Amino acid sequence: MSKVFKALSDPTRRRVLLLLRKGPMSAGELSDQFDFSKPTMSAHFAVLKEADLVHAEKVGKSIIYHLKLSVLEEALLGFVHSFGLGAEAPEPKKEITR
Repeated sequence: MSKVFKALSDPTRRRVLLLLRKGPMSAGELSDQFDFSKPTMSAHFAVLKEADLVHAEKVGKSIIYHLKLSVLEEALLGFVHSFGLGAEAPEPKKEITR
């Protein structure tokens, strides 16, 4: 889970994930959305792949990235549950009548 949060800690990588919510995109299409060099973007893609947040598919000479939303959801739910949030509410206490 720490790899996921490391990946999410960077605003550039979060923006990549937002772009991929619309659908798969090539590395070039994603890189065109940023003012970074291609090696810098490749490093961001590598962090996202290591966290298993994206799947990279080679198509011809292009690399197409796909968002793995289930991994993101699982990490976020695990984080929420680690704070005791999102769990079922406890039974309400019964009033004692005298």
